[in-house]
Amino acid sequence: MKNILFTIGCLCIFQLSFGKIYKVKTAEEFNKVAVSVLAGDEIVIANGSYSSWATVINSSGTLDKPIIIRAESLGKVIFSGEVRQAVFQITGTYIQIKGLKFEDCQLLKTKGADVVLIQMNAAKYCRITDCIFTKNTVDAQFMPIVVVSGQSEHNRVDHCQFTGNVNNQEVQVRVAANDVSLYTLIDHNVFMNKDSVIWKGNNGGECVQIGQDPILLGNRYSYATVRDNRFIHCNGEPEVISNKSSGNRYINNYFENCHGELVLRGGHECLIDSNTFAGGTGGIRVNGTGHTITNNTLKDLPIAIRLMYGMAKGKIDTGFYIAASDCVIKNNQIAHCDTGILIGGSKNADWTGKFDTKRYPSRTIQDVAPFNNQLDNNNITDTKTPVLQ
Repeated sequence: MKNILFTIGCLCIFQLSFGKIYKVKTAEEFNKVAVSVLAGDEIVIANGSYSSWATVINSSGTLDKPIIIRAESLGKVIFSGEVRQAVFQITGTYIQIKGLKFEDCQLLKTKGADVVLIQMNAAKYCRITDCIFTKNTVDAQFMPIVVVSGQSEHNRVDHCQFTGNVNNQEVQVRVAANDVSLYTLIDHNVFMNKDSVIWKGNNGGECVQIGQDPILLGNRYSYATVRDNRFIHCNGEPEVISNKSSGNRYINNYFENCHGELVLRGGHECLIDSNTFAGGTGGIRVNGTGHTITNNTLKDLPIAIRLMYGMAKGKIDTGFYIAASDCVIKNNQIAHCDTGILIGGSKNADWTGKFDTKRYPSRTIQDVAPFNNQLDNNNITDTKTPVLQ
């Protein structure tokens, strides 16, 4: 009898330690389970093809016992078809989505709704991992497929594949006037084979975008980290990665034959370190103040690093572009480029009539030269013009 009671006790402890496992096949089943899951529970989505899902989970896991939403088999739970609201919206803490595939989804802009595949909204310590996003399309400009938004903190997108998506932004971290998503980690993902968008101005096809309004909100500090990702044949638009907020880090990413650059479009005090650029149309483009650009390898490019003119300078002035200033460009390896470092890109560019000067009270001529930038110990070889200014 003692042995039987001991065995039953062990089984109870085992179940409490690992939580319950719920298997679902419909959005209705998912939503019903989602309101009752506890830390350590799993929601397993049965293998198969799905469409017209709209789910919300606002539950709380813990560091040791996250709530896990996963495919029955990796890559065999496939979502496709028309999307008119978030397929998965996560608003809780310590929730993981794992192993899902989104293929041939058509995201259709809908008034009053965030039309995305996965959104972490005011979520904390949540994670999207081992998911596949391929050949998904949108019907309007500036629509992302994965979003971190609201007062989110410490969320992660990792080990996912983004391949062949059309006319969209893949991963967007939102920075609003009152809601800043903090400490997002985007790591060990593959972004691949993205064609140029069809939208006006060839704009709205970034693989990663951190912030959306560099003119009025570029001073917001989001402290995102984008590291150890691979960007291959990413030709969506001129900005493969678009930084539009402050205090972010871009570390050890690999870019191969991309028609675009890693662009500090706005914001200040960002770090670009130990990235590799192999071929393509450009390397690193810099506006803003106090950036550190170190230990990067750039080869076979028209221009490796560009320090840009602006309409204003510093952190206080408002300008459609802020001149590159007080940046450290150090210990970079540049080879086989036409120009190694350009000090003074877009000199005297005229933006008259190209943006709303009431919304953005800025002069329209890009005539403030880069200043107070430190170039030190950069190794530039087999390059036609090592430094141009």
